[in-house]
Amino acid sequence: MKNGLIQEAQNLFDKMPQKNVVSWNTMVRGYFLNGFFSKAIAMFQEMPERDIFTCNIVISGLMHGHDVQGARQVFEGMVCRDVVTWNAMIGGYFINGMLDKGLKIFEEMPVKDVISWNLVIEGLVKCGKLDLAEEYFKRMSYRDVASWTVMISGLAKAGRMADACKYFEEMPVKDVRAWNVMLEGYIGIECVDLAESIFHEMPEKDLDSWKLLINGLVRCRRIVNALGYFMKMPTKCCKTLDSILLGLIRNGHVKEGHAFLEKQPYNNVVSWTNIVVGYFGIGEVRCAVKVFESMPIRDVTVWNVMIRGLGETNFGEEGSKFFIRMKESCFHPDEATFTSILTICSNLPSLDLGNQIHAQIVKSGLNHFTAISNALVTMYERCGNMHSALLEFFSMQKHDVISWNSIICGFAHHGNAEKALEMFERMRLTDVKPNHITFIGVLSACGHAGLVDKGKYYFEYMKSKCSLQPTTEHYTCIVDLLGRFGLINEAMSFLNQMRADGIEVPASVWGALLGACRIHNNMELGVIAAERVLEKEPHNSGIYLILAEMYLSCGRRDEAESIRARMEEKGVRKQQGRSWVEANNSS
Repeated sequence: MKNGLIQEAQNLFDKMPQKNVVSWNTMVRGYFLNGFFSKAIAMFQEMPERDIFTCNIVISGLMHGHDVQGARQVFEGMVCRDVVTWNAMIGGYFINGMLDKGLKIFEEMPVKDVISWNLVIEGLVKCGKLDLAEEYFKRMSYRDVASWTVMISGLAKAGRMADACKYFEEMPVKDVRAWNVMLEGYIGIECVDLAESIFHEMPEKDLDSWKLLINGLVRCRRIVNALGYFMKMPTKCCKTLDSILLGLIRNGHVKEGHAFLEKQPYNNVVSWTNIVVGYFGIGEVRCAVKVFESMPIRDVTVWNVMIRGLGETNFGEEGSKFFIRMKESCFHPDEATFTSILTICSNLPSLDLGNQIHAQIVKSGLNHFTAISNALVTMYERCGNMHSALLEFFSMQKHDVISWNSIICGFAHHGNAEKALEMFERMRLTDVKPNHITFIGVLSACGHAGLVDKGKYYFEYMKSKCSLQPTTEHYTCIVDLLGRFGLINEAMSFLNQMRADGIEVPASVWGALLGACRIHNNMELGVIAAERVLEKEPHNSGIYLILAEMYLSCGRRDEAESIRARMEEKGVRKQQGRSWVEANNSS
């Protein structure tokens, strides 16, 4: 039963020629331990005879299964109770959050032992009732190591290290767990120097002591010290090594982490996966691939890391090749795999690979995962197939905010404002709350359709009803909407209001105003907008060219030439255009 071999235990029990109460108790307790509460109760009811131990087991089991009423019935039906019975009830009430009932039954106990007191103190500590826990602690006539440790742990976790330290100093006998509690407490309030002092004072240390200090040093970015302690650990473990590696990676020291790992025999597939993730994080794609190729053992996770990493670093085609290699290596793609490869497909103009992936998802039976369906909707809409995107959306069993955003932003992106707003109105009828991305799609749709009043309404609705603070993208959408339909002065007033509210107007918003001025030949505001963009992005070649074009359209050739001269003076060059075309199944 302790090893979860339930059927084997039942078979052995059934074959027993004679069964006594101890045998039955073992079976009942085993079923409770393994979570089979109904089976445990059924066996309890079948028992030919019961003793006090039987009832204690059942009370404890029912309390852990949150059947408080059932436990109470067994308790009240007992003719004889011992201290274990009462303790089971006290612990059970506290487990189920019934503090008052737990304290009441504690006070009713005819005889209390130290375990009874410890159960009350621990229960109060876990519920955050530290002052009350201290009162009960002071009432104790005898305290064991566990009593002191529970009290110190509660104070330490609450950040009351001065009080914890006072109790620790008064503690007559300290074991390694009590020292570890103090160590963890100082690390919790980021006093790693004091934690280090405690560590050196400890008469004996266990694996947890070393792990606590090393992890604390890593969190405080004292990676070199963490490495030093790791090398001194009497028993090293991969988990601690991975903690150090993550610390190095998060601080940008990926190559140092890689060099350190190469010298360690204590590594596993997780360690090497962390290094791969680190290299992708700093843009060293070749190094990430090299580490992957040198790995002696791989799992699905590291394949997923490679596919995702290549997709996020603009090596999507290489990512798709890794997906094929993964399948050829007999690894079965999971939810994360398909989500990553669909993201890559979203950035390809061809739907061929995406359609193949969709078919594989259906065959694998993973199409019921919301994350995968979201990725499919996004892939189809980005590749221009809104019909398939909508079919996938409506086939989903459940929609989250990502699902709605994908379909709303997809219709907005393809200029179908009416459908985008229709989907938003459907979303409002559900329990899913819109977020910032939702309103980017809605405002963008209003901009495409020229729905100025609706755009203003949704902008205010976002702020007042949804309590969402507008971001750069939202302001850009509104300025673009106003400017695109000739309301340039109103757009400028909007920008002035932003500045009056203390919001810095970003380059993208000024760029939206410049685009409007270009369409409606508003040279005066166009120059202001262009200069504001160039203040923030002095090497934006497109702005120079738009401004020069506007001057030329007004017959102001000299100003246009001066703009081109400024470009040459700053070394700004027009970026070359590139395209990706598929014809006859080849690119």
